[in-house]
Amino acid sequence: MTDSSLPLIDVAPLVAGTAGRDAVAAQIGAACRAHGFFYVTGHGVDPALVQRLEVLSHRFFELPEDTKMQWRMALGGRAWRGYFPLGGELTSGRPDWKEGLYLGTELPATHPRVQAKTPVHGPNLFPDVPDFRETILAYMGAVTQLGHRLMEGIALSLGLSADYFAQRYTADPLILFRLFNYPTQAVPEGLDVQWGVGEHTDYGLLTLLHQDHIGGLAVHTPDGWIDAPPVAGSFVCNIGDMLDRMTGGLYKSTPHRVKRNTSGHDRLSFPLFFDPNFEARVQRIEGLAGAEARDDSAERWDRANVHAFSGRYGDYLLAKVSKVFPQLRDEVL
Repeated sequence: MTDSSLPLIDVAPLVAGTAGRDAVAAQIGAACRAHGFFYVTGHGVDPALVQRLEVLSHRFFELPEDTKMQWRMALGGRAWRGYFPLGGELTSGRPDWKEGLYLGTELPATHPRVQAKTPVHGPNLFPDVPDFRETILAYMGAVTQLGHRLMEGIALSLGLSADYFAQRYTADPLILFRLFNYPTQAVPEGLDVQWGVGEHTDYGLLTLLHQDHIGGLAVHTPDGWIDAPPVAGSFVCNIGDMLDRMTGGLYKSTPHRVKRNTSGHDRLSFPLFFDPNFEARVQRIEGLAGAEARDDSAERWDRANVHAFSGRYGDYLLAKVSKVFPQLRDEVL
């Protein structure tokens, strides 16, 4: 266990496909049932790669805002990629006190989905920082592979075949990646900001988060809000709304938020969202013991009933992201 009471799971047998992966899957299942959050170690992602991404991200965020705006999201169009400045992203209608760079699977303009103008698909806007593009792509590739292994563990934890999700949803997952910087500077007077990121749940299947040594993540467990402090060499993982929907509420997507940074040093975090394919039709898994699929909207932070959703995952995603950046809504809808 960690200081936050969120479980710390060594997933090395799962990553390697060796003896012991069923035991790891059982630990993941217990964590998903308890509060939907857990740390993973033994994940196989090169710590030197993570460190290099941190160094280059600091280098980018330290650039003048006018320079960073050369890669602003308005230039990313339907791909929904690029930079946004402090206060530029909303949660529940209020600005978050962070800046960030939106990224995703790198697709050329000739790719069929880009040619079809599928939202949130396309080329990234890579800032002109030496080695940044190569490092981002290497990091995304490594963490995406970890996502595949963890989804195998989640499938096993539910008594399903290891390839259950890959066969139906994630052979070609929708990968969205963010570089976030939470500055230590004060919020300007008159700006309605309370949090680094306000309370929310994630949209898809699984989020894999690297946070630096400063911390600030808090999780709303059944026993109340608890901190999820950084654990060196780990990723923090949490399940999203679609896994809640698929499991009939057996594995619930858990609200979380990020405190405003008052540490005196800028804070970085790197969430990668491992989601169903954009075109995938999300269905409830039949026959799961303990799954209810009841309307729990009265208990949710947003009063939404995720179990009422049916259709493409992409439709669910677009309805959400259009509220995060309302000024760009017309680009994706």
